[in-house]
Amino acid sequence: MISALVNSFKIPDLKKRLIITGALLAIYRVGCYIPTPGIDGSALAEFFNRIAKTQGGTLFGIINMFSGGAMERLTIFALGIMPYISSSIIMQLLTAVIPALEKLAKEGKAGYEKINQFTRYGTVVLSLIQSFFIALWLEDPARFEGLRIVMNPGFGFRILTVLTLTTGTIFIMWLGEQIQERGIGNGISLVITAGIISRIPTAFHQLFVLISPFAPSRRQIQPFTLIIMAILLAGVVFSIIMIAQGQRKIPVQYARRIVGRKIYGGQSTYIPLKVDTSGVIAIIFAQSIILFPATLASFIPNPGFQRLAQGLMRGQLLYTAIYALLIIFFCYFYTAIVFNPNDLSENMKKYGGFVPGIRPGAPTADFLDYVMTRITLAGAIFIAIIAIFPDFIMAWLKVPYLVASFFGGTGILIIVGVMLDTLKQVESHLLTHHYEGFIKSGHIRGRR
Repeated sequence: MISALVNSFKIPDLKKRLIITGALLAIYRVGCYIPTPGIDGSALAEFFNRIAKTQGGTLFGIINMFSGGAMERLTIFALGIMPYISSSIIMQLLTAVIPALEKLAKEGKAGYEKINQFTRYGTVVLSLIQSFFIALWLEDPARFEGLRIVMNPGFGFRILTVLTLTTGTIFIMWLGEQIQERGIGNGISLVITAGIISRIPTAFHQLFVLISPFAPSRRQIQPFTLIIMAILLAGVVFSIIMIAQGQRKIPVQYARRIVGRKIYGGQSTYIPLKVDTSGVIAIIFAQSIILFPATLASFIPNPGFQRLAQGLMRGQLLYTAIYALLIIFFCYFYTAIVFNPNDLSENMKKYGGFVPGIRPGAPTADFLDYVMTRITLAGAIFIAIIAIFPDFIMAWLKVPYLVASFFGGTGILIIVGVMLDTLKQVESHLLTHHYEGFIKSGHIRGRR
C-alpha cells in the first residue's frame, strides 16, 4: 500500500491529477466555513444541535450531511451539491420517458454534453427555488423555537441569500467538473465524500465523550462495547465492498461471420449485471419521501399532521418498516430505468451475439429481465438492511445518531463506493506505467 502510494507520485501525470484533486477539495472545504451575510451563526448552530438530539432529522439533515455541515452553519455552500444530484436524477427519469431525450442519450458524446447542459440548467432552477424558501424559513423565529436567526429580515435579505446560495452551488458544480476533467475520480462524488468525511472528527469527539477514559464516573460506553462497534464497522464496510463489486456474469457467444476473406466474431464474452445497480440513489429517494412529512410539519403547525409526522420520525417502528419497503421499491424502480433488456437483446442480435441455450430476441430479453429481477432483490434487501442499521445501533448501543450513521446508511455507502472507484482509477494509471498497484489480488487488480 505504501509503495503504491509512493509510486503514484512518480508518474508526472498522475501526480498532477492528485495534487489538483486535493487542492480543489481543499477550496471546497474552505468555502464550507464562509458564512452567508445576515445570519446569526450561533443561534443557527444551537437550533441544529437540538435537531441532532432528536435523532436526526428532517430533509435539512440530509442536505446538511451532503454539504459537509455547511447547512447547519448556513455558509455560502449551504445547499451543497444536492440541487445537482436532484437535477441529475430528474434528467435520468425524463430520459427514460421522453423519446427525444432518449434519442439524444444514444447519440454518444454530443448527446451526453447536451443532457449535461440541461442538468446544469435544472441545477440553477432548483437552487433558486430552494434558496428562496430557505430565506423565508430563516426569517421566521417561530420555526426555530423562538430563536432569531436573521438579523435584518426583508426583501434585501432574501435576494442576497438566493444569490449567495445559488452561486455557491454553481461553484461547487464547477469544482466537481474540474476534478472530473483535470483530477482523479468522479468530481461530484468526491465533493460529497469530502463533506461526509469532514464529520468524522466530530463523531470521534462524541464517541470520546461517551467513553470518557479519564473520567470513569461519566462513562456511558464500556470498552467492550467499543470493541463490538469496531467489529460491526469492519463487517459493514466489508459487506458493502462485496455487494458493490458483486455481479452476475451472463455468458455471450458471438457467431463467426465471413466477410470477404476475413472472419469476424467467434469469441466469447460476458455481460456483467451488477447486484446493486441503484447504489445510494434508492436511499436518497426513500429518505426524501419519508422525511418529507417531518419537514412539512415544521412549516404547518397542525396537531394531527404533527402526530403523523412524529410517527414517521427516525427510530419509530413505522418509520423503519416504510423506509425499508421504499428502498426496495426504488432499487427496482431505478434498475428498471437504467437497465433495458430489450435494447441489450437487440444490440446483441444485431452483432450476432447470443446467450448459450437462449434464443436471440425476445427470449433473451425475458431471460435478462428474469436474472436482473432476482439479483436486484438480493441487492435491494442488503441496501435496506444497511440503511436501517444505524437505527438499531442507536437503540442497542445508545450512541448519538452522528456516531451511528457511520455504521450504515447513505454516508458509509457513498464513502466506500467513491473510494473504490477512485482506487480503481489510480490503479489503472499505475498498471499502465508498469507499477505495482494497491491490491495484489482481487477484483481491482484483475481488471487489466
